[in-house]
Amino acid sequence: MMDAPVHRYRLGVDVGGTHTDLVVLDVATGELMVEKVSSTPENPALGVLNGVARFVERGVDVRRMEFFAHGTTITTNALLESRGARVGLLITQGYRAVQEVQNQARDGNLFDYFYAKPEPIAPQRLTREIPERSDHAGNVLVALDHDAVRQAARELREAGVESIAVCFLFSFMNPAHEETARRLIHEVWPEVHVSLSSEVLPRIREWPRLSTTLLNAYLEPVLVRYIAHLNKGLDESRLGTQQRFLMQSNGGVMPFTAAVGGGKTVHTLLSGPAAGAQASAYLAESHAQRGLVTLDMGGTSADIAFIEGGIPLEVTEGSIARRQVDVPALDMTTISAGGGSIAWVDGSGFLAIGPRSAGATPGPACYGRGGTEPAVTDADLVCGCLNPDYFLGGSQGLDVAASHAAIESRIAQPLGMTVIEAAVGIRRIVDMRMADEVRVFAARRGVDLTSFTLLPFGGAGAVHAAAVAEELGIRHILVPPRPGAFSALGLLCTDVVHDYIRSDLKPLADLEAGHVESVFRQLEDKAREELAAEDMDVRSARFLREMDLRYTGQGYELRTSLDGLYQDQVDAATLAAARQRFDERHAQIHGHAAANRPVEVVSYRLRVRVAVPKYQPREQPGGTPRPAADALKGRRQLYFAGPEALDASVYERDRLDVGAVIAGPAIVEQFDATTIVPPGWTGRVDGYHNLMLEHGEA
Repeated sequence: MMDAPVHRYRLGVDVGGTHTDLVVLDVATGELMVEKVSSTPENPALGVLNGVARFVERGVDVRRMEFFAHGTTITTNALLESRGARVGLLITQGYRAVQEVQNQARDGNLFDYFYAKPEPIAPQRLTREIPERSDHAGNVLVALDHDAVRQAARELREAGVESIAVCFLFSFMNPAHEETARRLIHEVWPEVHVSLSSEVLPRIREWPRLSTTLLNAYLEPVLVRYIAHLNKGLDESRLGTQQRFLMQSNGGVMPFTAAVGGGKTVHTLLSGPAAGAQASAYLAESHAQRGLVTLDMGGTSADIAFIEGGIPLEVTEGSIARRQVDVPALDMTTISAGGGSIAWVDGSGFLAIGPRSAGATPGPACYGRGGTEPAVTDADLVCGCLNPDYFLGGSQGLDVAASHAAIESRIAQPLGMTVIEAAVGIRRIVDMRMADEVRVFAARRGVDLTSFTLLPFGGAGAVHAAAVAEELGIRHILVPPRPGAFSALGLLCTDVVHDYIRSDLKPLADLEAGHVESVFRQLEDKAREELAAEDMDVRSARFLREMDLRYTGQGYELRTSLDGLYQDQVDAATLAAARQRFDERHAQIHGHAAANRPVEVVSYRLRVRVAVPKYQPREQPGGTPRPAADALKGRRQLYFAGPEALDASVYERDRLDVGAVIAGPAIVEQFDATTIVPPGWTGRVDGYHNLMLEHGEA
């Protein structure tokens, strides 16, 4: 008998606000193993290590782990909770006001006369002007003052700064001054973190470049400490793989080594929710071609994304916590509508949900950890949606009496209603909020939802999916086999992806194809160097080229792909075709094009993708399924949309065969999630063990 391969397992980990989800794939058998443990907000790495220990107890030899991918909200939470590093700023002499002026954005409300900008990440007392200057073409006008840089580093060290951002004028055209400044800073202060704008975001527009660089400086020490702690714990647990990856906002992963240097920290701000959207596009491929709206409802929030033509929508500019961050990211929106979102009565006597969350500690009242305020999970429990004896497969009991008492004292009595009416109202409001967010998001993106399928995941997604779908007029829902651990599984379904950009503003008509090819080749050379340093297989890398184009005089540009427009290198025909593709895309997005108007090239973009082995779902052939009645566990009173109880059938999902059909009202229970099937809906298990819900059809 041949010996088993040295490596056998692949591990995906998603850290949420309430629970940490882990999925292990046994490469030899194709089996998936799922664990769900409480998150540890004080140190999220502990939750990850607790989950790994659970797998060890189940017999998984972690020394034979060949792949580890991790999605985390560590940087997002640090930004939201203002727990980043103390940051100093070096900026070109005469330009220290850029951070104060910023731009004219007012968080979407131009008529807010009381608008106040967020507190600066690097206040003026920690900002130092450095004599130096380059022009728009990168030519040095004023040499860098070395002594001024050294003096600034000494002053910032004395001021207690942990991280320094360097943002010089036109450094995206010539990074030499910023690179020299870093060397000089490290001569004075070797251990300080330094973020260069020419590495973080080498593109035009001073405020977006400065804001993104400041965010990287603010968050890099947080991520570095976290990864160091996690790596130490994984080494002590004898996790076999040395190649460990972190999810990025763009839906790809990067090695830990890339995440802690080179200005890449800011690319992790949407690390957590991106994995679920990526999993949706990969694991529900046929539905993704027709259109998917994903609903990731966890413990603290609900994340929403759209997938059209099999590809998640993507943006290159955005804001998080009112901070501008211009890096490629999946186009997602987040609202405070999770299972831990707290219900309360406002000063006007109206029922409200969130934005505060019970989180993992103390959690909803039903967790029995000292929480006294009612959360959405408490309402789900009182309405009969959740089984108090089968939460997380029975590993955690839920206290129905505590939920009942919290809702009665905080909601029902103040509003003069019964506990059931209050619980149904909580569910109704959170469902309406999620539906409204999907509706507005779709309108802004020009998405027609009539033919879309709703794909819910996260611990609470399938509990609320049908109500959200009914509100939106969506008639099809796809509930994946392990919805509670779907984002963790998504980490086993993606590639290593790096994005590069370089601004070089020129009229398209004046460009020579050789110059364009030269810029792209330089970006590709840089990508190859970084991949080699990360021990990635450079030979398997695929390069995707894009240009940011705009009509002359416009204040925005559109990403225009060159894919399919050239063979070995860019030529004149490539540029002509790119112009035509830009006109077509402009007409598609904005409803008009100006084919006779000059076009400018603003930036060059390169995406490098290195394929890694992925989880491959296996379709099981349909036969004669066991009757759904064989999976029946019992019946339970369910309050779905009103105070009248429904007599719902309760099924164990793992006992539903391929082809099995159930009719609502029904409740489908499993280890990591619960699915509600309302009256008028039917469910069928497909060959991939997805539970396909349809409204109004048998």
